[in-house]
Amino acid sequence: MRHNKKFNHLGRTASHRAAMLSNMACSLIMHKRITTTLAKAKELKKFVEPLITKSKDDTTNSRRVVFSNLQDKFAVTELFKEISVKVADRPGGYTRIIKTGRRLGDNAEMCFIELVDYDENMAKVAPAKKAARTRRSKKAADAPKVEVAVEETAKAEVAAEEAPKAE
Repeated sequence: MRHNKKFNHLGRTASHRAAMLSNMACSLIMHKRITTTLAKAKELKKFVEPLITKSKDDTTNSRRVVFSNLQDKFAVTELFKEISVKVADRPGGYTRIIKTGRRLGDNAEMCFIELVDYDENMAKVAPAKKAARTRRSKKAADAPKVEVAVEETAKAEVAAEEAPKAE
């Protein structure tokens, strides 16, 4: 019986599974988004979120614990310098899984997993767009200036005609 055995083995030995999750976590940290199967993404989420939480406390011990899981000093540096600063006020839920359909060869459910704070498309505050100027508004803005210029030109011409007559 499988009572309380909820761990997904992903069809791999323990050492292979640990290495795969470590490599996928490094890729996620470095690239901020990776594409994988849904089962692997769910296991990766369980693996990487405690590491991100650990990175909020930048101590030697927390760096050693994270390095023992990742085995990549560049990923550890990225995690502690960039990502931990961005997620400092977030109380968990650092990753998002979005399903993308099924793989053509074996019909496996595919998705991408990404760090939440690094996706500009899903940001709460969208960047402000410039107000589009229409032709009508542009003409309306320019129209009074043109009329004033025409009137001034007409007055100058009238003054020019009257000046030689006076001589």
